[in-house]
Amino acid sequence: MCPAAPRILVIEGNEEMDMPGARNIRAARGRSAGGLRRALPVALVAALLAAFSPYATRAAQCPPMRQPRLPPAAETDVNIDTLKERLRKYHDRHYDDDIALVLADARTFLEQRVDEVKPGDQTKRLAVVLDIDETSLSNWPNIKANDFGFIKGGPCPEQPDLSCGFDDWVLKSSAPAIKPTLDFFNAVIAKGVSAFFISSRPDRQRQATMWNLDRAGYEGWARLSTRPNDYSNPSVVPFKSGERGKIEQSGYTIIANVGDQHSDLEGGFAECKFKVPNPFYFIP
Repeated sequence: MCPAAPRILVIEGNEEMDMPGARNIRAARGRSAGGLRRALPVALVAALLAAFSPYATRAAQCPPMRQPRLPPAAETDVNIDTLKERLRKYHDRHYDDDIALVLADARTFLEQRVDEVKPGDQTKRLAVVLDIDETSLSNWPNIKANDFGFIKGGPCPEQPDLSCGFDDWVLKSSAPAIKPTLDFFNAVIAKGVSAFFISSRPDRQRQATMWNLDRAGYEGWARLSTRPNDYSNPSVVPFKSGERGKIEQSGYTIIANVGDQHSDLEGGFAECKFKVPNPFYFIP
C-alpha cells in the first residue's frame, strides 16, 4: 500500500495488534437526522443485496484473518523509541514468516477455487488482486532510513544516516519483492488465474512501478491500476473498490484480494480478503 496520506506510526486496531498507548484511527462523518432517515431504505436494500450476493456466500468459506506475532511490550507505558525498537524486532524475527502464513492461506483457497472450475468452462474467468507497497514490494529500506517517518520529497541517496525521500525511492524502481507474495503470484499465474495490481501510487509513478515489478520478478500480470494524480479523497477505498468493480465488469470473478491495509480490502468485489501484516504505517 503506497503512503498516499501522511504516515502515522503504527497503529491499526485491536484486530491487528494490542500495543499500550496505541489508538485506532477512525474517520467520522456527520449526518443530519433527516439525511439518515432518507438513507436507511437505500442502506437496507444494499445490505440485503450484499448478504445474498455470491461474494457473501463465499466469505463464509474464507480463512480467518491472522494476527501478527509482535514481541510483547516490556512495560505498560512505552515511548516512541521503545515502540520503534519493538517494530524492528518484529520485522527481523517474525514479519516474513507472518506474511508467508497469510499467503499460504491464500494459496490453499486459490487451489480450491481453481479445482471447482470444470475443464473447458470459458465463463469462469478467475482473478486475484494484489496491492503493491508492503504487499508485493517492500519499502523497508525507505522506512528504516527515515526511522519510521514519512518524508515525501527530497533525494534518496540510500546511504547510512541519510534520509530517503519516498518519491525518489519509488522512481529508483529498486524495491525488492516480498518473497512470499512473489511465490503466491507465481502460483496464481501457473494456475491460469489472472493477476491484477491495484496501487494508490499516483499515475505519475506508474512507469517506475511497472519497471520495479519487472525487476522484482513479477511477470505475466494482467493490469496495473494507479490512482489519478489529482485524486483528493482522504481514503483510498473508493478508488480501490472502484478498480475492482471494473475488473468484475470486464468479466472476471475476483477470488482473492491481498493487501497490507484494511483500506486495500474494504468496499467489496472479492470473495476472500487476505491481509498481510503492516504495523509500520496506516493508510485510511
